Amino acid sequence: MAKQSKKTVTGRVLHDPVSDKLRPIFPLDLSKCRTIDELVRAMGDTAFTGRQIGDAADVLEAMARDKDCFVAMTLSGALTVGKMGLIFCDLIESGIVKAVISTGALMAHGLVEATGRSHFRYDEKKMDDNELFQAGYNRVYDSLEPESNLDHVEKVMERVLNDWDAEETVCSWKVHKRIGEYLHKTMPGRGILKSAYEKNVPVFVPAFTDSELGIDFALHKILRLRDKRPLLRFDPFEDFEKFANTMLATKRMGIFTVGGGVPRNWAQQFGVYAELLARRGYKEIPLKRYNYGVRICPEPVHWGGLSGSTYTEAVSWGKFVPREEGGQLAEVFEDATVALPLIVGAVLDRIGYFKRK
Repeated sequence: MAKQSKKTVTGRVLHDPVSDKLRPIFPLDLSKCRTIDELVRAMGDTAFTGRQIGDAADVLEAMARDKDCFVAMTLSGALTVGKMGLIFCDLIESGIVKAVISTGALMAHGLVEATGRSHFRYDEKKMDDNELFQAGYNRVYDSLEPESNLDHVEKVMERVLNDWDAEETVCSWKVHKRIGEYLHKTMPGRGILKSAYEKNVPVFVPAFTDSELGIDFALHKILRLRDKRPLLRFDPFEDFEKFANTMLATKRMGIFTVGGGVPRNWAQQFGVYAELLARRGYKEIPLKRYNYGVRICPEPVHWGGLSGSTYTEAVSWGKFVPREEGGQLAEVFEDATVALPLIVGAVLDRIGYFKRK
């Protein structure tokens, strides 16, 4: 019981915060911060978004150190054009992330990077958007993706699909594995799909047709029709079943979400699927819910979109273990290009990844 002072004239009883075991916060002293980890730990003892970043690093670290935890990372937004790709490589290569669920655009732009092509700064003083179109420059906010980069990606995809046995069904994780193998054999640099292939980490793109690689698959179909070759059959449920069977075999699950949208929901709905398997009598399994969750997304909840929905909302759907039952959840309402390097950099430092590298 906390020590209490006498009643004041207003009838309130003023508590002692030390006796109530409240956690103090401290001024951020940059003179004492020599590493990313030290900075993030100090931010965790401040307030607002700084504290969110510190708390998120603690939860991600807990995931990384839990040997029985299978961590799925979901990605959306222009994060590879935004030059966050090597951070995702580090998360895969360090062994923290065991599966990736992404938008197709993010993987396509990452493939541009992995094959040695570049993205460029946009200077609005030089060209407006119509002039960019005429010149073959696709704008992503403040950066440019030359159309010639995407033509190169199409050639890579064509090589992969040309060698595909028409008897084998196509799905996104198989396509990305083949691309990763191609990068492993031919490209000296780093890339998400190359790292994923080398670490046997499946990469799923649930909305595959909504991507450059999906368009390339459609173009390849036309080529096969023209050449009177057997058509390839794409089945997205092979992705779903691969992910579901993988997650069913886990002891504990963690999710690291950057952005929101389809990748986030596709990964989270596994808990609902597992619950229905048990409820319908198909399998005798306990509830399968995420034990850990870290989310970086600036989308506010009141717009009503999926990207802004909170983890506590997802608890109501049976997707997460609630905090009162031991779930560890952290949400950061910030631009990923700011929060992601800090959170991941701190955790990689804590687990000794940079020293091992």
